[in-house]
Amino acid sequence: MLDFTAMASGESNLPLQTQRLQIYPKPNSGVSPFWREKYEKEAKRNWDVFYKRHKDKFFKDRHYLDKEWGDYFSGEGNKVILEVGCGAGNTIFPVIASYPGAFVYACDFSPRAIELVKAHEDFKESHVHAFVSDLTADDLCKEISPSSVDIVTMIFMLSAVSPEKMPLVLQNIRKVIKPNGYVLLRDYATGDLAQERFSGKDQKISDNFYVRGDGTRAYYFSNEFLTNLFEENGFDVHKLDVCCKEVENRSRELIMKRRWIQGVFRVSDGSVSYSSKEAEANHLDSDNNIDTTINQNNDGSLTDSVIDISEGVAADMFGVLPSDEYEVIEIKLRGWNFKISLLSKEYQHTCKSTGLMLWESARLMASVLAENPNIVAGKRVLELGCGSGGICSMIASRHADQVVATDGDDFALNLLAKNVASNIESPLMSKLNTKKLEWGNKDHIESIKKLSNGGFNVIIGTDVTYVHEAILPLFETAKELIACSESNKDDTVPALILCHIFRRVDEPTLLSAAAQFGFRLVDRWPTAGNSTETSRGVIDNWFVENDLKNDLPSAALNILLFCKD
Repeated sequence: MLDFTAMASGESNLPLQTQRLQIYPKPNSGVSPFWREKYEKEAKRNWDVFYKRHKDKFFKDRHYLDKEWGDYFSGEGNKVILEVGCGAGNTIFPVIASYPGAFVYACDFSPRAIELVKAHEDFKESHVHAFVSDLTADDLCKEISPSSVDIVTMIFMLSAVSPEKMPLVLQNIRKVIKPNGYVLLRDYATGDLAQERFSGKDQKISDNFYVRGDGTRAYYFSNEFLTNLFEENGFDVHKLDVCCKEVENRSRELIMKRRWIQGVFRVSDGSVSYSSKEAEANHLDSDNNIDTTINQNNDGSLTDSVIDISEGVAADMFGVLPSDEYEVIEIKLRGWNFKISLLSKEYQHTCKSTGLMLWESARLMASVLAENPNIVAGKRVLELGCGSGGICSMIASRHADQVVATDGDDFALNLLAKNVASNIESPLMSKLNTKKLEWGNKDHIESIKKLSNGGFNVIIGTDVTYVHEAILPLFETAKELIACSESNKDDTVPALILCHIFRRVDEPTLLSAAAQFGFRLVDRWPTAGNSTETSRGVIDNWFVENDLKNDLPSAALNILLFCKD
């Protein structure tokens, strides 16, 4: 049992450190120079791993190209086309199907992508020459005759290149394109929902340039940047638009915006046909959008397929997660076997919810509960911010009288309910409820209170302490929902247990916030020194004789144990 009374007298030598609580988060420092260089060096490898995992299933075939740019592909004579960053061939094969007389050079710096192109059922060497090339370093003229290409397509390719190396790509292309040839580009625009999803995460490499969770990178273009980039490297802007589409997910009652930039460029002949000044005169800026609304069905499927929602980001950009964006992981710990559905790592960077993944602290706390059922036995248990995994709540339900697993994100809760239903026995389902709880939300708190019949004896939170502005609402909510000492069974004190890796919020800040709402620290783990048999604390006893220390998911994990004064 959690008997803190015996420790009360010894706790005076654990001073409560205080400092001014930082309510607002510090600006993200972004990616460190070491990691920037690492992502640059490993760019080819990261894309190769991407295509190894997804093969040709991630991107949709770009059948919209004929509708958008048919005038450029048609006309007199058969066209010679260069597809830069061809990937698995989602541009190549739709173009060949529409224009059988065309010949396509297809290059990508991922060898696995080129293998996928050559393995495609429609691949013919008479129509396609596919080769590996890094356009920032390799000379295209080794594969293509100078000034021989009619059309160069760059579909969500340039954004994967470091901004400082983009001029090298354009200079390389300029060697092989005809004087009257066109470059057709579609790519991410500033203000796109994907870019907004990076806010609050330390994934910024430089202005408008970010790294995804899988190590691939994306740049978000403004009209001004793209115009200057092409003009400085010998091209004139023929057409340039920012396209904006609103996507509605009726099942979630959400409307979200997707933005991309679409341009046509020509080799400069000295007479500027569409300069940046002319663009400015024609209001060619971020307010000059092609704006269309696309509705989705209740199941999230699109009723209009013009927008390619698969371009380098997951469909959760639009509030719907297809099944292939989930992965099922098997977790075996302390006699429990779970099969948990989570958001795949490739897509976690695009989703603001941190509850769609399983944190290391949840694994540790679940092991602690499995080995020490007395922590929750016969008690009312509340888990805060449990996310979609819910493994702590599921383990607690075997011995507790009642368990309420909560999170503030609807996506996480929906997935949590499915994971709970598929992982615990029917008798335990009656003891485990999943409920929405946004910390500090009075309506949510009152709704949870009605379930507790006097408050919760044990409140658990795993990795819920990483955002500064959430710390005060966290302790405020815990104060409202924890049971008073008189209502706890066995005369033990109600407990708040936090397990985490210290990230943006340090321990003194946590203790200061806890004190404001009447929570007193009674034990921490690991302890500052080596504990002995006589001085061992409550949390140390959880680890005794069960080898929990030997299978820690991370040595940086910490546990703080509070009681309510």
